[in-house]
Amino acid sequence: MPSTQRRLVVAINPAASFGRHLSVGPEVARRLAAEGYDVSIAREANWELLEREVRHAVSLGTDGLVVVGGDGMATLGVNALVGTDIPLGIVAAGTGNDFARALGLPFEDPMAGLDHLLGALERDAVPVDTALVRHGDQEISYGCVLSAGFDARVNERANRMRRPRGASRYTIALVRELATFRPRRYRLTIDDGEPRELGAMLISVANGTSIGGGMRIVPQASLDDGLLDVFVVHPISKLELLRVFPKVFAGTHIDHPAVEFVQAKRVRLESEDAVAYADGERIGALPVEVEVRPASLRVFR
Repeated sequence: MPSTQRRLVVAINPAASFGRHLSVGPEVARRLAAEGYDVSIAREANWELLEREVRHAVSLGTDGLVVVGGDGMATLGVNALVGTDIPLGIVAAGTGNDFARALGLPFEDPMAGLDHLLGALERDAVPVDTALVRHGDQEISYGCVLSAGFDARVNERANRMRRPRGASRYTIALVRELATFRPRRYRLTIDDGEPRELGAMLISVANGTSIGGGMRIVPQASLDDGLLDVFVVHPISKLELLRVFPKVFAGTHIDHPAVEFVQAKRVRLESEDAVAYADGERIGALPVEVEVRPASLRVFR
């Protein structure tokens, strides 16, 4: 039990992992209260109301925000807390859980995640980098990866599918998208360098390591190096793309001749025929500008 009672806001996504973990949020709140924390719950019927409730709860003052769910909930927490001294805790209960993976948190068993959080609450919160993406007048922070290209198109297709419910939906969408996909033309600007015109299957701007529930597109990425990692897959055949993608899960694709990595503090990405997703959330059609924000978020790790 904490030596002095600390206040925690617990934000719950009732649709976490398509409803498979509906009981996790209440159990997190119950366990934290049993450990002596002053717990308030933020749970609303839709995403917009939940974001508003979380920001309001944080504005009233708290010693930490705990989000229960997947990468969407992690993104909600990042955007509510980035640039503040209030730490973020994550109990991963979603489908992909890529930000939890990048942080080294349990990502397959929510109860293991809760046990880890209880220990982390007794330690000092750790600063990590975030990335800020600008899209028109919109500014959104993310923790893991922004992508524009083949994988973003797969996300678009998967989001339109009603079945199956679960991680296999992404795999099915990937196979279907492959049938019609072609390389896109991009204009890529790194820091203050000259714009570069190129064709690519996809371009990602990574703060963390993975997308799509463990696809380790940038296995060498670090959350505390003050840098973004730009990942480019140059044009290859569809057959070769199918050969490369399984290697991405293991992070063994980094030596493939069609793969390129560049580190940056700022990135501008333009295209007339591509959309961007950040940690699974749709940002919109390019162009976008991304910059790293070093040590801008404190997390219970």
